[in-house]
Amino acid sequence: MTKLDAPGVHLKERQIRQKEGRAMIGNVILIAEVKTESPSGWKSERSWDDLFAIANKHGDMISIHTDPRWGGSIELVARARGMTRKLILAKGIHATDDLVAEAFYAGADYVLVVGRVPAIQPQHCLIEPHTVAELRELPPTTLAVWNSRNLHLLYQTDNRKSETFAQARSVFPGWLCQASNLTTIQDIKPGANAVLVGTKLLEFVESIKNFQPRHSLV
Repeated sequence: MTKLDAPGVHLKERQIRQKEGRAMIGNVILIAEVKTESPSGWKSERSWDDLFAIANKHGDMISIHTDPRWGGSIELVARARGMTRKLILAKGIHATDDLVAEAFYAGADYVLVVGRVPAIQPQHCLIEPHTVAELRELPPTTLAVWNSRNLHLLYQTDNRKSETFAQARSVFPGWLCQASNLTTIQDIKPGANAVLVGTKLLEFVESIKNFQPRHSLV
């Protein structure tokens, strides 16, 4: 079993959040992303330190980019590790197992890998396929991510996939994270076990401040 097993939120983190009176988003994990820029030209008005503080306060897990195209680096993963006891996801393409190993060595608890399953600690990797067909081929025990952005169109502002989260959920029975194009909790799709929020993190956090869950979202 991994730290991401049911009921959906790391137990210790759930207890801490409840003690502090902070709202839970049903059983959906919030992976708060620290992102200062993107290849499409977007740039955050906040510094890395400001965004980290927000992610560390509100996230169940913190996502730190390792790719400089998103303002990331392996060094920032190591820096974040020294600043929090929360779970850290190293986010990037990670096209080789050497890059995956570097992220774990820097202190990441989990590493996001795009388009393939690495040989190194696959049980602690979040796998992001490009298509629904690729997702269907993954073992149901995989920690999978469905990104609504087409990473083949990184440098375009209009890069949303034609395939949807609903289609992804329908073919994959396991743990599935919804990523990108989330602004508020209203954007969480049925069946999401987690959401990965970066560009609109501030707006998303505002939307959950007065959230009173009436039922589970998963």
